[in-house]
Amino acid sequence: MRYSKYFLPTLREVPADAEVVSHQLMLRAGMVRRIAAGIYDILPLGLRVIRKVETIIREEMDRAGAQELFMPSILPAELWQETGRWDFYGKELLRIKDRHGREFCYGPTHEEIFTDLVRRDIRSYRQLPRSLYQIQTKFRDEVRPRFGLMRGREFSMKDAYSFDRDRDAAEVSYEAMRKAYTAIFQRCGLKFRAVEADTGKIGGSLSHEFMVLADTGEDRVVSCGSCDYAANLEMAEVQEEVGPEKDGGRDPENADTPGQRTVEEVAAFLGVRTADLVKTIILDGSGGTVGVLVRGDHEVNPVKVRKLVDDETLELADPDVVERVTGAPVGFAGPIGLEIPLYADTAVSHMAGFVTGGNARDVHKVGVDLSDFTVQTFADLREAVPGDPCPRCGGKLTFLRGIEVGHIFYLGTKYSEAMKARYLDENGEEKVIEMGCYGIGVGRTAAAAIEQNHDEKGIIWPVPIAPFTVALLSLDPGKEEVHSAAEKIYDTLVKRGVEVLFDDREERPGVKFNDADLLGIPLRVTIGSRGVKEGVAELKERATGKENKVALDKVVEAVRGFLDAST
Repeated sequence: MRYSKYFLPTLREVPADAEVVSHQLMLRAGMVRRIAAGIYDILPLGLRVIRKVETIIREEMDRAGAQELFMPSILPAELWQETGRWDFYGKELLRIKDRHGREFCYGPTHEEIFTDLVRRDIRSYRQLPRSLYQIQTKFRDEVRPRFGLMRGREFSMKDAYSFDRDRDAAEVSYEAMRKAYTAIFQRCGLKFRAVEADTGKIGGSLSHEFMVLADTGEDRVVSCGSCDYAANLEMAEVQEEVGPEKDGGRDPENADTPGQRTVEEVAAFLGVRTADLVKTIILDGSGGTVGVLVRGDHEVNPVKVRKLVDDETLELADPDVVERVTGAPVGFAGPIGLEIPLYADTAVSHMAGFVTGGNARDVHKVGVDLSDFTVQTFADLREAVPGDPCPRCGGKLTFLRGIEVGHIFYLGTKYSEAMKARYLDENGEEKVIEMGCYGIGVGRTAAAAIEQNHDEKGIIWPVPIAPFTVALLSLDPGKEEVHSAAEKIYDTLVKRGVEVLFDDREERPGVKFNDADLLGIPLRVTIGSRGVKEGVAELKERATGKENKVALDKVVEAVRGFLDAST
């Protein structure tokens, strides 16, 4: 492709509304343009990257036995109503009506639609297992779309669904997809971890997120340095035994703490450690209001609480709920005298003589013991912290930053039961189909690759998903000998199947060098007057900065050698 003919509107300045590196560089490199909040035009350079990611996905999905199809993006409300998600999904679901007043939504995900297809056409155990997938445009009406393709409202996703006879067979399909996802991100040239994760609004009981590791990642990945255990912060387990009940030997006493609301403020005011406090966190949901006790230097993990009490709607209670339940404003809640179920993290079971809220404004209690109130259950209810023991091997847990690019779920019968997707087994008995769900954010993967691979000059693409693999720069295109040498190399590379962006513009060398670095093309080949006189071209690797001179008649061979070593 000749640069002079290519639609590649690069920018010199960082756009003011671009907050993260991938968004900044995608705009500057002419990959995307914003058309509305969270909605982007994908320009030719950006589309080349996305198509390469899609190709890798398709090849690995096909290798795993999945079959591609294509579903509509506008989905009828009645299918969502069958599973109850029409009301549960919330405002992220973009609801629309046709001219007849019938309700539809712009699909954010396709569990119901795939399940409906299978229930209509699969009748017998002989037709199972089946794995189906698509690469489709989705829409989720995010409350705050930002970060370009990292968190848009309209986005491209690969979603796949497996259909099996029973749990054992479904786990085989799940494992095949886990291996396929591992191969996909390896082939994309990314550093990543597969981590245990929460199933969220999709539902199900087994889940892994695939996280591209990057210092700018929004998600915290909990990882063990001694084994392969990894989980996102929501799911990271904390191994701690429930301790024997202790008694501090004194009755609780009120302590005036005027204006001291936070753990740090109260601890400093009373002259104790934050670990000597117990926080009482009030959560509220459709199943009622509960209190959760965690040590002062720990944070409650709402996901773990939801699973313990089997209420997915639990959220931190509003201030008015807190005041109604405790009799005090936020910051002064305590367990003594509360008439709601109390659950405590296992770390609290080892404590005695601790400090809690006093359930009155500007009051805390000191000398509190577990015998002063009733705990329903002690369980792992807190977030992990660096240095906690690994739940698998006992090693030390460390924290990394990551960007979620893929998520796989074992769904079980959550959707097939609700939608009556059944089959007849070999005995003629009707059984419910077991399902799995597997998604990859295609554009998000491209953006995450930039977050992981960039420097102050621009993008550094991994070779497998680079829009072009070679940037050929002609520094003096007006000189016949330079023009002739560059054209010959360009023609030969193209004939050899190499993807080349040939910078044939009448621009200064500095502009061409800067644009090549900004675009992140893995290998730069420079043809200039001095080099042509010497019979050489200059090759420079974008990732390492390594430079070397190669004879003009050996350039194609050197390029092929670089590409072969990079794939």
